[in-house]
Order: sequence, then structure tokens, then C-alpha cells
Amino acid sequence: MKFRDYYEILGVDRNATQDEIKRAYRKLARKYHPDVSKEPDAEARFKEIGEAHEVLRDPEKRAAYDRMGQHWRAGQDFQPPPDWDAGFEFSGTGFDTDAGDYSDFFEALFGSRMRQAQARQRRAKSMPRQGQDHHAKVLIDLEDAYRGGRRTVRLATPTIGADGHLVVQERELDVTIPRGIRAGQHLRLAGQGAPGIAGGPPGDLYLEIEFREHPRYRVDGRDVYVDLPLAPWEAALGATVPVRTPEGSVELTVPPGSQAGRKLRLRGKGIPSQPPGDLYAVVSIVLPPTTTEAQKEAWRAAAKAFEFDPRAGR
Repeated sequence: MKFRDYYEILGVDRNATQDEIKRAYRKLARKYHPDVSKEPDAEARFKEIGEAHEVLRDPEKRAAYDRMGQHWRAGQDFQPPPDWDAGFEFSGTGFDTDAGDYSDFFEALFGSRMRQAQARQRRAKSMPRQGQDHHAKVLIDLEDAYRGGRRTVRLATPTIGADGHLVVQERELDVTIPRGIRAGQHLRLAGQGAPGIAGGPPGDLYLEIEFREHPRYRVDGRDVYVDLPLAPWEAALGATVPVRTPEGSVELTVPPGSQAGRKLRLRGKGIPSQPPGDLYAVVSIVLPPTTTEAQKEAWRAAAKAFEFDPRAGR
């Protein structure tokens, strides 16, 4: 996917004020409007300019775009880093929901946010005096899903300062993480969204839960996966070995003849829920170091005893 430099498209500096962005957009929109422009690529340029303005005119999207752009290097294909928008608080406003024809780049960054904004706007019609709901993605540790408890989350809320420049305000919230929560689920914090209108009630804050990348475990829904290194004789003859889980160490029986890649299930040891998930220990075979002549001779004796060809039939 091609990275889109919205500042370059509008011809403004990355530190431009909102007024400077607005003036640049209006100038280019007049120049490339398909109804008046004679430029051969007027329609495409007009859409490109409109998309750049849609992002940079809004403090929330602009701040998130600026942070994500720090990971891109000129000449590289672009893919949004995982959880690139984690910790940014998005309101229900700021999306031109009637506009269309956004690029794949825009859709990859803001498509889901735009659809959420549309849904919130539809709900707001029946509650016109309630403040806007806000939405943010937060990262928690896998162990939090096993234990639950109170956690402090930090959220960044972009806004425009008195001088017209982008300002990011931060706030901290103490949040109760329910035991058994899964990635993709939402926590609703009542009254933590935007202030109400004309004395109406404030909106709510919805926190979308994602897990931080873990050095040991992988998560798929309610199930958890962990690598299980075995010595060749443990895999061949079977063994009882300790396996570390997020809740502590357990003893696992390894059946004889376990091949690399085999998944050994620990029923109910995944994320707690109704029903609980499972934990899968994925077998890998680890060779011991072979440094002494006696160790080398042991492998030669094994090769003679088995007369085994791992490539037979391939």
C-alpha cells in the first residue's frame, strides 16, 4: 500500500495551524474542482485534496496520523503498525460521513472509526442533548484477563490550542478489568465521554480491549498457545514436564512419539470465561549441544540403531 503524505498533498508544513490548513485546502479545491478546472487529473486531485483535508482538519485524526507517520520511511510500502491508534481517544464527530471514494490508505487507518461515528450519529438523533460518546483502544497484559482487577489507562485527546496549533491533552482513568475479558471486547465507562449539550448528560467512553504482544503466549479468542521445547528423547519416549501458564506452572504428560508442531491441550487453562478457553502447548524439538567425542558417538550409535531416513517418500 502506498503511504499518503497529506501535508505534502496540501502543500503545508507539518506544524501548520488549522487556519493555514483550511486556507491551503480552499485554494487547491478551487483550482482542481472538476466543474471549473481544465487540469486533466482534476477529479483525482480534488478527491486527494479532500481526503487530506478530512484528516488534517480534525485534531483527533491528525494527531493519530502524525504518530503513525513516524514509523514510515520514504520508499517503503506502508502497512499500519499493529495497534497504531492505541491510546488515542476519538469522539463521535469529525468525520464527513457523506463523503466517499476514500483511498485504501485512508480506509486502513480510519475506515472502522468512520463507521463507528456513523452509528453513533444515528443513535444521537434520538438523544440530541446527550454528549458525544468517545472511543479508544487500550492495551492490557494477557495476565489481566486471567486475574482481572483495577488498572490505570492513559488516554490522549487531541484539540486545537488558542494559537491554532494542535495540542494533545492527556488524562488517566482507573478502570476495572473484568476477569475473562477477551481481545475485541468493549468496556463502557458511563459519563466519561464529551460533556452534555445545554445541560444534557455527558456521553460515554468505550474502551476497546487489545492484548499487548507477549514474549511467551499467543492468543486466539479464548485459547492461548505456548511453545513447549522438548529434548529428542522426551518427544520419542514420552515424559512429564512442567509448563508455565498465566496462572502458574502445571505438569503435562507428553505422549511417546510426539512430533514437532503437535498441540497438547490443557483443557480449561485458557482465558477464563463461560466456557473457559484451552491452553495449547506446541511441541518443538531442541537438540542438545554436541561438543565432546562421547556425545558425538552417542548420536552415531543412534543413527546406526534406527537406520531412519527423515526424507523417505519426499
